[in-house]
Amino acid sequence: MRIGFDGKRAFFNGTGLGNYSRSTVRILAEQRPENEYVLFSPKAGSRVGFVPPEGVSTLLPGPFGRLLPSVWRSYGMASAIRRSGVELYHGLSHELPCDIGRAGVRSVVTMHDLIFVRRPELYKPFDRAIYTRKYRRSCRQADRIIAISRQTRDDLIELWSIDPQKIDVVYQGCSPIFCRRVGEEQREAVRRKYDLPGEYLLSVGSIEARKNLMLTVQAMAERRLDIRLVAVGRRTPYSDSILRYAEEKGISDRIRFIHNAAFEDLPAIYQMSRLLVYVSFYEGFGIPILEAFSSGIPVITTRGGVFAETGGDAACYVDPCSVAEMGDALDRILSDEELRQGMIARGLVHAERFSEPRIASDLMRVYEKTLGR
Repeated sequence: MRIGFDGKRAFFNGTGLGNYSRSTVRILAEQRPENEYVLFSPKAGSRVGFVPPEGVSTLLPGPFGRLLPSVWRSYGMASAIRRSGVELYHGLSHELPCDIGRAGVRSVVTMHDLIFVRRPELYKPFDRAIYTRKYRRSCRQADRIIAISRQTRDDLIELWSIDPQKIDVVYQGCSPIFCRRVGEEQREAVRRKYDLPGEYLLSVGSIEARKNLMLTVQAMAERRLDIRLVAVGRRTPYSDSILRYAEEKGISDRIRFIHNAAFEDLPAIYQMSRLLVYVSFYEGFGIPILEAFSSGIPVITTRGGVFAETGGDAACYVDPCSVAEMGDALDRILSDEELRQGMIARGLVHAERFSEPRIASDLMRVYEKTLGR
């Protein structure tokens, strides 16, 4: 089988959608090397240092497309797909070319979430309008839709009336680098590089209102917890509101923001922490939960939504609006080593449900179904 992918985010996005694109292509190349894979990228190079794995080629636009890469991606890529000889095209991040119908191939699109519909107050009106127009069109055009969770599948059905028979759930996994234990020498190098404290709570993800980091800071202040918080993620104005609150409560010296952590340093950052706090109001999946489980640390996350899918019986669940519940959870896990070790053991077992061989098999099943095989 010869399969094409939207390569833009694999080459140029360093966060969640880029990670999903890179891991999907890598998993298929490693687990199903008998196939051919083609990445369609709007321009040469990679902002994130991505090098396609063996068996994966890259197709770039011609001179006109290089001048107007966004136009090529929307209205010129279909011709490139048709000429490339791929049998199936997979849009990895909500989108298909506007003229995908002219490509003459079957298509699949991955939908990660409909947070901008479910929680519109978290997005600018212009952004919501663009996402709605582009992503609904992709759902209409695609022969099949992959939802990364049952939560996203249910949202597509409820909010956009997508035919349930058109949707397959294929979970994400996390990079195998999180399963490898980092040696003491490397840990100390990472600790020095980012000036990490001896013991700390960890948050991973963009530092924005939806991620709800304030709940942890409030619980730290109210319970007078003698521990630091390290937050790894893209900075937004929400970071300033957290710092203002921490300064008012006299705990600003306990908050450490890291906005530029290298991906290869994340396993050490996870493994040196006491636990992950991930009490987002809404997510499509929540990959840091799996990264934490694979790294051997406990997780506190949100009750409801997708989090029970990702966290299973291994995580501790709290109301994202309850400072008291968050404080109780932190107190229990930090003070009870037997509880903490039990959560770690359950997390390692739960993470095995999202193994790469299983993901590859599930993806290939969708592709074969799309092609009528």
